[in-house]
Amino acid sequence: MVALVITGELKSRIDRVWDAFWSGGISNPLEVIEQITYLLFLRRLDDLQTLAESKARIAGTGVIENPMFLPGQQNLRWSRFKNTAPDVMYNTVANQVFAYLRGLGSQLGGDGSTYSEHMRDARFTIPTPALLSKVVDMLDGIPMADRDTNGDLYEYLLSKIAAAGVNGQFRTPRHIIKLMVDMTAPQPTDDICDPACGTAGFLVAASEYVRATHGDALLDAKQRSHFHRSMFHGFDFDSTMLRIGSMNMLLHGVESPDIRYRDSLSEEVSVDGARYSLILANPPFAGSLDYASTAKDLQQVAKTKKTELLFLALFLKLLKAGGRAAVIVPDGVLFGSSQAHKRLRRALVEDQMLDAVVKLPSGAFRPYAGVSTAILFFTRTDSGGTDQVWFYNVKADGFSLDDKRNPVADNDLPDVLTRWQNLTGEADRARTDQSFLVPKADIVAQGYDLSLNRYKEIVHDEVEHRAPLEIIADIEKVEDEIAQGLEDLKAMLS
Repeated sequence: MVALVITGELKSRIDRVWDAFWSGGISNPLEVIEQITYLLFLRRLDDLQTLAESKARIAGTGVIENPMFLPGQQNLRWSRFKNTAPDVMYNTVANQVFAYLRGLGSQLGGDGSTYSEHMRDARFTIPTPALLSKVVDMLDGIPMADRDTNGDLYEYLLSKIAAAGVNGQFRTPRHIIKLMVDMTAPQPTDDICDPACGTAGFLVAASEYVRATHGDALLDAKQRSHFHRSMFHGFDFDSTMLRIGSMNMLLHGVESPDIRYRDSLSEEVSVDGARYSLILANPPFAGSLDYASTAKDLQQVAKTKKTELLFLALFLKLLKAGGRAAVIVPDGVLFGSSQAHKRLRRALVEDQMLDAVVKLPSGAFRPYAGVSTAILFFTRTDSGGTDQVWFYNVKADGFSLDDKRNPVADNDLPDVLTRWQNLTGEADRARTDQSFLVPKADIVAQGYDLSLNRYKEIVHDEVEHRAPLEIIADIEKVEDEIAQGLEDLKAMLS
């Protein structure tokens, strides 16, 4: 898991801010995060203005470049209103500051920047002057000068969404994200996209990877501009998620990512077709859409109502030639018997290059979902290229596989990355091992079934001592196959 480096004292401060909201009458975790996001954004704007003023003084021009606050708006700055009486502060923030936030885009010349766009419908919901004053005092005491601290601080806030048991589906476990990012190894020249970005966890992790492994490249002005303004792209149709995701990127030091509203499945994808070199995603699944509301481009790839298949079709459309993807899918994608399932799997194997199937333990997304999942790694080639597919059966991810998800010693994820980075060493692995290579011909012979158990050879001792969650996962697989068969039968009868 990605360890947070913020201190116990800082965590304690955040906990007190959180508790203040709850005791003040705001109990929805997303609303708490949203209100904190607005306040952190205001503090960030004030910091940017202070920096611009300092540059103007040093230059001796007295001219502030790109001012965040105009001469008549100085009372709207964090450094000003934080020192006023609670009633005055509340009136200023509620009636003036939020109006300023909503009009920020036009004030900055209508530049349509990520942050100004997402503040257009900003709502102030803190109920009392006392609570606002208390929260502003608490946030003002948190050091915000260090990018790593800023990012970890916000990640800690976001973790509370999951801890509260509300909207946990928006957060992919950070250690799973890190594995996917490490395996795809983002480069400074990549154009990275998550078409269902939520809180932007994948994009944040990719930005941190690039900083850590290609720091020298960011010294180049052109490369640095790409990193801050055109490298990261995230789409979502939830305005709250867009605000939270944008702020997550900002606090991790990415100045102007492309985080914007889009219902990825219901809009034509031709505009962004073949644009991105890397897609990292955990798209929504277990849902369905009407044919009429789904982009025609996607229906041409997969005639289906299932969101998990439509998103796979979307990813293939969005990737440029040579572009790669790491995507979390429910197990049903690997073995589903509908024509759409089979057509997509065949396309991945025959028309593109399927690189790997990493089977995750069935408790990886507990307590929010018990569905069995896997990570698909593939490259868009439009000319095939699948030779062998690497399978890995992750039995332990460093956390208990029950609803508590407590840290445990057993963790296969480091081994997954090590073996992935040396696939030539996997050639001699037996199918009784935890990972192995499967020739394309074997996959074709199995009707493009990508479930690991189709190719794994079971040792009898393993059968006698299988973990209960693995048995449950197999039962769920059979249930999915039965449900899929019934769905296909209904389709034929209709």
